[in-house]
Amino acid sequence: MTEEDRLGPAGDAVYEALTKAHQGLSAEQSHALNARLVLLLSNEVGDATRLRELFAAARDLGFATDRREI
Repeated sequence: MTEEDRLGPAGDAVYEALTKAHQGLSAEQSHALNARLVLLLSNEVGDATRLRELFAAARDLGFATDRREI
């Protein structure tokens, strides 16, 4: 997983757009939106090996009890 900020100054705008996409949705709708985003972005990446690495990294980042383990 790259730790390089590849969005640069556009990162804040992307985060804002993602936040807006979730506004007004129920938790269930928000989860469904996230699932669709993962599938769409996975298709854009187009590399199954890389996607498995990213899925594992996302899981590790989300559930690490000690952030120093990352």
